Amino acid sequence: MPSVPYGWYAVLRSGRLRAGRVVSLHYFGRALVAFRGADGRAAVLDAHCPHYGAHLGAGGKVVGGTVECPFHGWRFGTDGRCVEAPFAVRVPKVSLGGFPVREHSGLVFVYVGPGEPEWEVPEIPETGDRAYAAPIEDTCRARVHVQEMRENIVDESHFHFIHGQPEPLAQEWREDGPFAEARGRIGRQVLGRRIDNTFDAFMYGPGVMVVRTRGPLLSLTAVALSTPVDERTSELRMLYYLRKPPRLALLTPLLKLVFRSQALGEVREEVRIWDHKVHLTRPVLLPHEKGIRALRRWYAQFYPPA
Repeated sequence: MPSVPYGWYAVLRSGRLRAGRVVSLHYFGRALVAFRGADGRAAVLDAHCPHYGAHLGAGGKVVGGTVECPFHGWRFGTDGRCVEAPFAVRVPKVSLGGFPVREHSGLVFVYVGPGEPEWEVPEIPETGDRAYAAPIEDTCRARVHVQEMRENIVDESHFHFIHGQPEPLAQEWREDGPFAEARGRIGRQVLGRRIDNTFDAFMYGPGVMVVRTRGPLLSLTAVALSTPVDERTSELRMLYYLRKPPRLALLTPLLKLVFRSQALGEVREEVRIWDHKVHLTRPVLLPHEKGIRALRRWYAQFYPPA
């Protein structure tokens, strides 16, 4: 599998990218910088200056909506083109590589792939809905291909061993081009009480998934952002938006505490497993384990033709 499937990926939260600041990133096996132009729009570009190789995120600064190299003062616009080179008779016709960028739902997304994107990640309404608490954020990295992070949601049997589901999960699978949905029910013990919730996992290409769970005690939206770091490593950033209990909003901190104690440890357990597993092209799947087959067929569209 190529290390970077084509599609949209979230590379940072909007709040981290303040005006006038250069943020260093490393994804897709590339050193990158992010900054905001004069109009406030985010740009994500390759980090190394083509003049002499300096890293624009190590001492670089934003000047008039451009990023300025700390070594020799060359400046680059949000489209990557050099717009100023001190002491040059003419501005060199060179550019930094970059990505199409979209910003919404409190996230900065970039598109990796040939040409311009033909589809978009829809806005996630819970991220701006005051009925939901500020998110719980959990970010980790594992030595695993980004596709296997996504396969986790359709791995029916692991819900028993990792998440306390009494039996393998039954799911409905639907797909529509670059979008897919897995729907089902999950039951588990929480603080000695059995909780039954429905869930809908909406997948937007290879890097963005929104999982909505609804139940009598707890309803939440989990935004799962899986992003390739390099050929060996992938990042999983989870943002959990808990719905505030109607008329009992003061219980929200307690619900967050219970959720942290129950759920985050399970994610860490999955990451430890990912960090040591290998990819099997032909896994020995049992008859009820249909989700991985379905997801792999759908996911294949994000790779270049063989």
